[in-house]
Amino acid sequence: MTTTDEDRDILARTLWGEARGESLAGQIAVAWTIRNRVNDGKAKSWWGEGYPGVCKKPYQFSCWNRNDPNYAFLSGAKPIPFSEFGQALIAADQVLAGRVADPTGGATHYYATTMPKPPVWVQGAKQTLALGRHIFFRDVP
Repeated sequence: MTTTDEDRDILARTLWGEARGESLAGQIAVAWTIRNRVNDGKAKSWWGEGYPGVCKKPYQFSCWNRNDPNYAFLSGAKPIPFSEFGQALIAADQVLAGRVADPTGGATHYYATTMPKPPVWVQGAKQTLALGRHIFFRDVP
């Protein structure tokens, strides 16, 4: 799959919005979760199409919700600090180019452990990885 500059930018912005406090490995895991959705057979009908479609699909990645405090940065209304965005770009580049293996075991979902309680969808899902402040899942019913 050929990726574009827009794919790279949107993926990196999503990584910043969802995982900026995480290590490079943590951001790579989040990027792989997004890539797994992009490459999923049901991508066009459920997740959205391509990286921009998947990342910006309503209610999928909360950082893109207009009422989220991160949205002003992701939309370009406020500048993202360069040092923080730089790490997100590195993670995005590594995953887009396939230079790193998927540490999530095919995860299509994750949640932040900072949430007051786990999302309902974890029931019946297979946990594949816990890394930093995120827990990753696949086979979500």
